[in-house]
Amino acid sequence: MDLVARRRRTSGLRHDEVARLAGVSTDYYVRLEQGRERDPSDQVLGSLARVLQLDLEATRHLYELAHRRASQLRKVIGSRGEPVGPEVLRFIERQDDVAAFVVNRHWDVLAQNPLNAALHEGLEHNGNLMRMTFLNPASREFYLDWEQEASFKVAHFRAAVGANHHDPSLYELVEELSLGSDDFRRLWARHDVRGRTHGSIRLHRDDVGDMALTFEIFAVCRAPGQLLVVLQAESGSPSEHALARLAGLAAAR
Repeated sequence: MDLVARRRRTSGLRHDEVARLAGVSTDYYVRLEQGRERDPSDQVLGSLARVLQLDLEATRHLYELAHRRASQLRKVIGSRGEPVGPEVLRFIERQDDVAAFVVNRHWDVLAQNPLNAALHEGLEHNGNLMRMTFLNPASREFYLDWEQEASFKVAHFRAAVGANHHDPSLYELVEELSLGSDDFRRLWARHDVRGRTHGSIRLHRDDVGDMALTFEIFAVCRAPGQLLVVLQAESGSPSEHALARLAGLAAAR
């Protein structure tokens, strides 16, 4: 698998122009792009990131791909169906007024509290948020800013694929989503690599209406590839009342 071909070249630049601007030979750049040059220096990678106008997240991704031979020696951690640590489970279970859940690099939901289960209840493919986003048309009503949310998930997922290219199940999911969704193919072809640790999201459920929530994403350090996501509403806001109503409806079922 290649390095630089995962990122779009600057519009209009040929191989020789990219190589010249980065201070390397054309032959070396072509070998690098084709994956035949496996040990580029950090100086070369920095020059290519500058020429290709990569942002911080994409530059980190480029470095991860460049040093992937070292990662090949590491065990594939975070396979599908992996357990969530008891400390994390206890934390999730104790959260009553926020939605909390853990996903792996496939965006499989590994654990969640009752409020998050209620938030996603009734949505097909809600056990995997990539499938739910791209293979369930109802997700366009659930995510009020669907394009923004879909772009984030694809960019985050691409980073996971690049950093764990030896995990065939990731590529199987890419193939499944590519076959099932024109939008996934369109966003995947952009080669965006971007992560978020916090932000806001707008959701809609017919039973409680619109909700504007903030989220925080934490890496579970003891389980590489796992992420803890916490969604909450501003205190006293209509969204907080909507979450409370949702929790009440779930408890009454």
